[in-house]
Parts: sequence; C-alpha cells; structure tokens
Amino acid sequence: MRDVERLLRLVEKPGRYVGGEYNAVKKDWEKVKVRVAFAFPDVYEVGMSHLGLQILYAIVNGRPDALMERVFAPWPDMEALLRAERIPLFSLESRRALSDFDILAFTLQYELTYTNVLNMMELGGVSPLAAERRESEPLVIGGGPCAFNPEPLAAFFDLFVLGEGEEVVHELLDAYIRARQEGKGRQEFLREAAAIDGVYVPSFYEVRYQEDGRIASVRPLYPGIPEKVTKRVVANLDGAPFPVRPVIPWVEAVHDRGMIEIFRGCSRGCRFCQAGIIYRPVREKSLERLLVQGRELAKNTGYEEISLTSLSSVDYSRLLPLVDGLIETFTPDKVSISLPSLRADAFAVEIARRLQEVRKGTLTFAPEAGTQRLRNVINKRVTREELLRAVEAAFASGWLRVKLYFMVGLPTETEEDLDGIAALAGDVLRVGEECGVPKGKLRVTVSVACFVPKAHTPFQWEPQVPRAVLAEKIRYLKRRLKDRRIDFDWHDPEMSMLEAVFARGDRRLGAVLLGAWRRGCRFDGWREHFSLARWLEAFAEAGLQPEDYAQRRYAYGEVLPWDHIDVGVSREFLIEEHQRAYRGEITPDCRWEKCMACGVCPAFGVAPVLAEEDGLVSLPDHLS
Repeated sequence: MRDVERLLRLVEKPGRYVGGEYNAVKKDWEKVKVRVAFAFPDVYEVGMSHLGLQILYAIVNGRPDALMERVFAPWPDMEALLRAERIPLFSLESRRALSDFDILAFTLQYELTYTNVLNMMELGGVSPLAAERRESEPLVIGGGPCAFNPEPLAAFFDLFVLGEGEEVVHELLDAYIRARQEGKGRQEFLREAAAIDGVYVPSFYEVRYQEDGRIASVRPLYPGIPEKVTKRVVANLDGAPFPVRPVIPWVEAVHDRGMIEIFRGCSRGCRFCQAGIIYRPVREKSLERLLVQGRELAKNTGYEEISLTSLSSVDYSRLLPLVDGLIETFTPDKVSISLPSLRADAFAVEIARRLQEVRKGTLTFAPEAGTQRLRNVINKRVTREELLRAVEAAFASGWLRVKLYFMVGLPTETEEDLDGIAALAGDVLRVGEECGVPKGKLRVTVSVACFVPKAHTPFQWEPQVPRAVLAEKIRYLKRRLKDRRIDFDWHDPEMSMLEAVFARGDRRLGAVLLGAWRRGCRFDGWREHFSLARWLEAFAEAGLQPEDYAQRRYAYGEVLPWDHIDVGVSREFLIEEHQRAYRGEITPDCRWEKCMACGVCPAFGVAPVLAEEDGLVSLPDHLS
C-alpha cells in the first residue's frame, strides 16, 4: 500500500486517485489465484461512467479465486508527480503497482486513447512492447469496440478478447490459473488461450504487404491457430450477471447516474454505425428482470437518476410497461428515468410525456443528416415530419431544450444537405414558438460530428473527407446557424482524421503510435492536449502518411487489416448495403420486417430475442 496522500493536495481532483468508494471491493491478495487490473485509458470520471467496467468488476470479484481492481489514466499533473517521485501507477483498491498484477486488462473504447494505453503501461512498470515483456510482467489484454480492428495495437498486447465478456472472462481466467499451476510460461499459455473462441493473439499471425503498401495477406504462423477469430456473443442476456451494486464514484462522473442495460444489439442498420454491426443480434431482457434490477440498483446506490441504456432504448419491446413500473417505484424517492436519446416518432412522444412526469431535462434526437435523401443513404429511417411531431410533443409536455445530433462529411453529402441541417434546426425553433415555450427559454443545440469510416460497417471502404474540407463544412454551418437560441458545437476535424487513421489502420501504425507517445502525446481525445504537429512528426519518422489510411477508398477485393476478425456479418451483405446506400435504398429492420440475411444469427446460432407480454420470444426464422 503506497502512501500517496501527500501528493493529493498537489493535484486537481484528488478524488480520482483515493479509491475506497461505496460498493468498491477490496480483497486479500494472498487468498486469490489470479489478480487482474482493469485499466481504463482515460480519467476517472470518464471511466466510472463505463458500464462494461462495472459488469466485469462484479463478475471477477464474484469469484473466490480472483480479484479485479481499477486503474485510470492519471491527469498530467498526477503523471508529473508520479514520475518526479518515482512512484509507479497504482490501482485504486490496493494501491499496488500495475506490474504486481497477473493480468492488465484494457478496455478500448476510443482510438484517441491509445497513447494513454502505452503511457499507463510504462508508468505502471510494464513494458509497452509485448515482444520485450518479461515472464514476470503481467499479461496485457484488450477488449471493447476498438478491439474489432486491433492491428494498430498488435505490437503492444499479448491478446485481445473479441465481443461480449461475461462468459469468456471465466474461460480465460480458468485457463490462466491452470497454466500457472502447471508451470507454463507466457508463450505456452498464449497457445492455449488462442484456442478459446473470441481470443486473438496477434503475435501468432503474420501480415505481408504489397509493394504499394496494401496488405497482401494475414495468416496464422502455427498449426492449430484459426485463420479467422470469431467474436463472442452471450445468447442468454437475460440470465447474464448484471451489477446492481456498482461502485459509486467520489468525483462526479460524466454520466452521474445508475444504468440498466435493457437490451444488447441493434438491427436498425445505420450504415455508418459500427456498434450496430458488432453487437448483433438484438437480445432483449425480460420486463420482470429489468424491474427487479431497477429496484435493486436504486436501493443500493442512492442515484437520483436511472438511465435505460442500449443502442436504441426506445426500441425495447415493452418500454411502456417498463417505464410505468419504474416510475411507480421511483416517484416516492424522486428518482428520475432517462434515455440516451429518443427515436423521432409517435411512440417516442408518448415516452417523453411519461418521463416528463418525474423530471425535465434536455431531450436528444439524432436525425444524423439534414435531408431525407442523405438520411436514406445512411439508412436512418426518420422523416422531417416525424421529428417535428416528436419535438412538438416534447415542447407541449413542458420541455424547453432539444438537442439534435448530426454528422458532416457523410458519403454523397452536398451543400444542400448542410442547408438541411440549418433548416431543420430552424423548424424545431418554430415548433417551440408555436407550442408557447416562454421567450428566452427555448434552446436548440445542434451537435455535429465528423464522419469516421469504421471497420465492419457498410461504409468501411469509404474515404474520409479531407480535414480542411470538414473544417470548411463546419464553418459553413456556423454561418447558417445564426439564431441566438441555437447552440452549435462540433467535433474537431483534425482529431476525427486521426480517429479514422486508427479505425482503419494496420500494424505499421504501431511505430507511429510509439513515436507519438514518446513525443509526449497524451489524452489525444481532449482538445487542450491534442497536438497534430507531434503526430505528423511521428508519421514522418515511420515513413507513413495519415491520408493513406483516412482518405483512401478501399477496394472491395482488397485485404482489409481486420479481415481475419469475424463478427458474423458477411462481407457480401456489407457490400450490398454499401451499394444500396448509393442507390438511396432503405434496408428494413429485421426485428419488425423480413430478415435481410446479414449472416450473424446462423453464424452464432443465436436468434434475436424480444420481450413480449408472454415472456421472452426468439425469432428462429433468422437462423436459417
């Protein structure tokens, strides 16, 4: 246990580093067989908003033979103190150095946290390069959405876990304990781990390149190593463990509320959305289980707000009885219910009205594009009329503020589509006026992200618009959104460019990442710390151009860096979806209409599961 108290008065937000929160678990190191550090490569208040952390923390600490502790990226003030005092980065529960753990497990949620990953390893006494890691050092593993193109990080990780972790975490820990008991070393364990479904060991694969820099092949180096690694899917989500006693952060988290995961997966088919592909198929939890989890969560945490989380919460089949049941439970204690965003249609109107009975806030809708033409291209099935009816109901129910999410730089976008964003924001203001929202209180926030092509999506072959063009699009919108009742915020095009590079990158980017980190790059997702100049120096040193990754159109027949990662959705389906986008054709939601044969259900033998009045119902026709 390290004495860090003397450092706390010298740093911003010392609560980030003290541990001992309500519901935190501290175990005896001598009474377990494996010790895991869950590493979140961003600050405490961001990481403590991550539901995956709470799920795995509860699962591992629920085992008598294992423990899991937490560690977050130290803010630069704390990093400077740690380096000056020669104190290694430590976990919150036991304050032990990361090098003391058996396993160091990073969650990879965002490409611009990659330099923090390397920094945390080095600060914790762990060699960043896997090839230089000694037997005595922890096994370094990664998971989360960015692990679906793990290649830019291949040099730094011993293995990646692809997909949902509730079941595979037990298989991995059991294999690790068994290997230790049998006296096996790192390489022997990795050979055994590679046989576990969903486990990818990058050092067991060879990547060859063509003269023009494109990938020629990705092949396993040893017999028995699979040519493709398939993701893990939890078939029975309703029976999966869920933390109803989550750790309550000391410092106000970015999302300072309790979370109930009501279902996993999304079949709406937005063509830019990676999560909509990699978390298929849809699996809803039962109403009864969610009501129990909601009551337990409120009782064990004291949160004033409970969020119903998923990729599209309004799509939950029994949302009305769920909301009614939770309102009945929570109203006496003044606990409110929130949804991440609302679908813009009549059903969402009714949900908005019921939620308003507890507490008002800002309602968020995501039309994503300003015109119907472009919404058809991205398969966002919402019309202007539906959106305006939804905001009308919201204003009529007492809401004063609405937030609208859009993207710029989408494939086929024109100036008319940008004008459509401004027009839609103006229409929402007009509806607010007509609904009698008091003068001076009506607010509309227009939030704009830059399109980033992601692996495993129908747009994975698309180039990103050059950052100078993205910047001009944002300036154009800023000129069009002049009304003082409109707040306009946007994502930095330079940061979006780097995100696209690593989202579609290959192993050669490991040298760039290492060079950028050594030049001092940290917290690249934070505008005040991002330095494109340092990154460009690192690219030049490695002999690579970021534009070759972000702005190049990939060919259908080209070997992609992530082609050996199998998410179950076929390449043929993605190509067809890409072509349908250019034809402006809508693809139906397989949950309500016909199966579109994306391939994920037969690939894993898991059909969509919906919560209906008589209980959970699966859709077996999707398996054929």
